Amino acid sequence: MLKINPKIVVKEISNFLKEYAIKANGFVLGLSGGIDSTVTAYLCAKVINPNNVLALIMPDPEVTPKNDVEDAINVAKTLSFQYRIIDISKILNAFSLSIPDFSNKALVAVGNLRARIRMCLLYYYANLMNRIVVGTGDKSEILIGYFTKYGDGGVDILPLGDLYKTQVRMLGKYLGVPGEILKKPSSPRLWKDQLAEEELGLSYDIIDPILYYLIDLKLNEIEISRKLNLPIEVILKVKRMIDRSRHKRELPPIAKLPPEAFEYEK
Repeated sequence: MLKINPKIVVKEISNFLKEYAIKANGFVLGLSGGIDSTVTAYLCAKVINPNNVLALIMPDPEVTPKNDVEDAINVAKTLSFQYRIIDISKILNAFSLSIPDFSNKALVAVGNLRARIRMCLLYYYANLMNRIVVGTGDKSEILIGYFTKYGDGGVDILPLGDLYKTQVRMLGKYLGVPGEILKKPSSPRLWKDQLAEEELGLSYDIIDPILYYLIDLKLNEIEISRKLNLPIEVILKVKRMIDRSRHKRELPPIAKLPPEAFEYEK
């Protein structure tokens, strides 16, 4: 149902990336060993000299499986990217010693802190090297808000932003992404044993068609329920994800003041 023409997808995203490669001194991206960051890396490799791409591999041994780090290193080496491995547990520990109310039991708060540490490191190197940060988020994650605000959501460009998760996997297969990465369950690795589909309570095979009908075709919940033969509650659940995460996709609201609030000289 959500099939893609991979040749056209690669051509369009490559043109998009080329436009920014010309403007920038190069790219910096986070490489996790997962499907989204790997596909993004493969696309970057098509349009820019590998010496102009820096991949940051940012594990926390407490939550990051060793095979994720190994897969990320293999991808960087395969594509001849420069890469750095930065253990973020030391940085997180520094935060924990400075925050009076720090608690490892606050899974979401600490998990989001990990994501924001990674964002800071990406922008440190982007500033240092006069490059831009290439985001790895896909359309599914963006629409349902499955990303950390000012964490993995803090990027300069999103080459996969118009592809649903299931479509990213299709594109990965076309690009020759290793099978172990294609089959790997999606996870932001913000806490131990975290898996995206378990946390969401739905698989992307279900989420993506619902998003397609809701967003692209603008059908109502009853129509979608009938078309996909799913309970209306499932459709409403996905719609709530979209509505509750709207703030993540918008700039912060500004309090607008009337002219009489200002005493400017004329």
